[in-house]
Amino acid sequence: MGSCETCPSKDACGSKSDNCESSCSKTMPRYGNIKNIIGVISGKGGVGKSTITGVMATTLAKKGYKVGVLDADITGPSMPRFFGINDKRAMIMPLENDMVRFDPVVTESGIKIISMNLLTAVEDEPVIWRGPVITGVLKQMFVETNWGELDYLLIDMPPGTGDIALTVMQEFPISEVIIVSTPQDMVSMIVKKLVIMAQKIGIKIRGVVENMAYINCPDCDKKIKVFSNKSSEEHAEYLGLPLIGELPINIELTEALEQGKAEDYVRENDLYSLIFEGLY
Repeated sequence: MGSCETCPSKDACGSKSDNCESSCSKTMPRYGNIKNIIGVISGKGGVGKSTITGVMATTLAKKGYKVGVLDADITGPSMPRFFGINDKRAMIMPLENDMVRFDPVVTESGIKIISMNLLTAVEDEPVIWRGPVITGVLKQMFVETNWGELDYLLIDMPPGTGDIALTVMQEFPISEVIIVSTPQDMVSMIVKKLVIMAQKIGIKIRGVVENMAYINCPDCDKKIKVFSNKSSEEHAEYLGLPLIGELPINIELTEALEQGKAEDYVRENDLYSLIFEGLY
């Protein structure tokens, strides 16, 4: 299902064998070639991780990269809503030997999306599965999706240090992860647990995005801190990570999300391009 040359984590492979492919146990996609796989993670829910994933995917596509998104939050998927494709469904193509292939939904700017909400009949249908089934389905979505040629696959992960985080970090060929947090002591403490987990597993961490760090005063354009008097830099220092950037609470982005126009809004707003400029 792949080779060392196409494995995004080949540079981090600890094998000393001349035949790395035989000794590499990473799960590889069956259909396509993915150059870089980036996990977007947080130890805490509600910090805007899915929003950051959507923003990153859109800015990467705006720069001309071929981008895909795997919505790994199986029980709480939200990526279709960000891209305004929640009324569409991915194609499930039956193959020989009881196998299937998932053809992802493609957004206006060419981003390929696969999500549990694109595979169920209606988006509010709950997924009532235990952990082993959820991880099995996630692996199937990664392996059996027709990704084609991608420069970047972003994986939007559920919060915490449970089954999904372990599966992605240990079994998927992750290039690196980006941490999402908010500048609050309580949140930073919980996110730190995930940072330590990633470090113990040996996953490269690119840095942290501090989301909802401030609001812009509509009258004076001054940044007003909402959750803490500490700066984003101080919280990043506590996490022991480089600060990629900070993003505000943005009612215009929220309204664009509700209208299914977030992809257009991010493409047209230079703030998001500047935050991730030079990152990839």
